[in-house]
Amino acid sequence: MLLTQTTPSVVRPRTYDAIGIGFGPSNLALAAALRETAPTAAGFNFRFLERSPTFVWHGNMLLDNSRMQISFLKDLVTLRNPASRFSFINYLHQKQRLQDFINLNTFYPSRHEFNDYLSWVADQFADHCDYGEEVLSVEPELSGRKVQCLRVRSRSNSGQESERLAQNVVISVGGSPRIPDEFQPWSAHPRVFHSSNYLDAISQLKHPKRVAIIGSGQSAAEIFLDLHDRDPNISVDMISRAPAMRPADSSPFVNQIFNTDYTDYVYRQPSEDRQNLLYEFGNTNYAVADLDLIESIFDVLYQQKVTSTQRHNVFYRRRIGRVDVDQDAVALEILSLDDSPQMTCRYDAVVLATGYNRQHHKELLKPLQKYFVNDEVGRDYRVETTPDCEAGIFLQGCCEATHGLSDTLLSVLPIRAKEIVSAMSQTVTAG
Repeated sequence: MLLTQTTPSVVRPRTYDAIGIGFGPSNLALAAALRETAPTAAGFNFRFLERSPTFVWHGNMLLDNSRMQISFLKDLVTLRNPASRFSFINYLHQKQRLQDFINLNTFYPSRHEFNDYLSWVADQFADHCDYGEEVLSVEPELSGRKVQCLRVRSRSNSGQESERLAQNVVISVGGSPRIPDEFQPWSAHPRVFHSSNYLDAISQLKHPKRVAIIGSGQSAAEIFLDLHDRDPNISVDMISRAPAMRPADSSPFVNQIFNTDYTDYVYRQPSEDRQNLLYEFGNTNYAVADLDLIESIFDVLYQQKVTSTQRHNVFYRRRIGRVDVDQDAVALEILSLDDSPQMTCRYDAVVLATGYNRQHHKELLKPLQKYFVNDEVGRDYRVETTPDCEAGIFLQGCCEATHGLSDTLLSVLPIRAKEIVSAMSQTVTAG
């Protein structure tokens, strides 16, 4: 009997109209827009891939008594659709807290509550999101010489790799911790950690007595006060290059730069003018803190003078020189930027409240680099590509240089999601 050898069939990965990479607020807003707009009703199928095992929003900075810096009306949907069932107001109604929230007489919910709101929305899209999936790359899927689809490669927490195809990919991966050069050799050490890992890392230390915070912005201020309240035996040194803690400018006219139509204005400007605008309004978001936090820290330091105690310090116009770490402590060489004396101090922990870089999308998109046109991004947040690439690549939270300071914040989420959905619909229709 003649035996014939059969070739196993190759199973083509499932193709989606859109895959979202990351499932934080930006892609949550996108999910809500997709659910409420025409393409979904016509069979538009979408999927989200999220590296974390469950939904959480800045979980390591959910500090007691921390509040939002933005109105609840700038939720995931209200600016796009005030009647949406995914609104913060409907969340309060469903949780039977609407009247009590009204009685708080505030536009600014606690960060814990806003995280709960975001989780409530995320739960409604559980069937559209794969958690515990880290995306490794986005690659071209050729049909002849044309890139009509994108191949999204990911790895689960268990180590299994998967591939999916998509006509559109929307990257919303947030920022990566910015680690100053002098701390790079120690970035994995349990006594040196970024503010994005604060609660987990500080809980792993056994009775820390002395902590240094590098930076003097919002996160630094919140962590300073959290440590002050956490244990009366903890002393904190805040170390900053700045000459003083600066308040965030949230005055009404300045806040108009976060209006959705201001994005049009910024995008129309020449590159140099855009950079000037970012610099001019940098004090709304970078290296600044809410005035009430600054006043609270000042009061803490003032009461030390009243009681003749020396528990905490704030060192301005300083930079870090040498860093030495051993099993028991971190030794910092603290250098002056003026005429203050040099110091070397030992700490049980060092918290790097040093902000974020937003470059991870470039690593994911390296296989597609030859199809990009000068790394330009269109007004609709689509990466500009050569005619050979017909698939859509969209960026959320990576376009500050072209779209303005609101790009990394919550202010424009609903309208940005609407614009991306509209652009993707054209791509799918054309395909």
